Amino acid sequence: MKPTEANEMTPLRLQVGGLTRAELRAALRSRGVLLNAYADTLLDHAVFDLRDREEISIVECAVGDLHLTTSATLPEVFSAAQSQGFELAPPDTGPYLRLAMASQASAPDSVLSAGKSPAGALKVASAPLTDDTSFPTGFYLRVVDGEQWLRGFRCDDEYRFAPDDRFAFLLPGR
Repeated sequence: MKPTEANEMTPLRLQVGGLTRAELRAALRSRGVLLNAYADTLLDHAVFDLRDREEISIVECAVGDLHLTTSATLPEVFSAAQSQGFELAPPDTGPYLRLAMASQASAPDSVLSAGKSPAGALKVASAPLTDDTSFPTGFYLRVVDGEQWLRGFRCDDEYRFAPDDRFAFLLPGR
């Protein structure tokens, strides 16, 4: 799922959908995945109602891999990714990606919330569920002290992501 050489990325194929909200939460619990309050809020949204299962391909890339050499806002990150053929993932991808990525590397620090994108976090590139900036914007995956996290985060269209911040995008047609 990470770039293997310039402009070549290895996709991760996974199934999204097909579980009720309760089944999805139970699957996360059974794998020992920890959630923050923002992740719980996102999981309560109607987008997590039962839907048909689909297989998707996800690729991981840094903001800098998108030819954004300085910090960039979320709309700028999404626009740059789309111009390179990536798409936003379905809004319910985060929990399924967490379940599929059991071997994510541990974060270099254990800081869980510092008002900035945490080290070692993989943000799931999906459209925010609402324009309300008090509602969580999306999910990120992180492993801290050996424990897997699915965390929700908030940011507005002014927040700037660093070139080394990583996102997971949908790779269409695979």
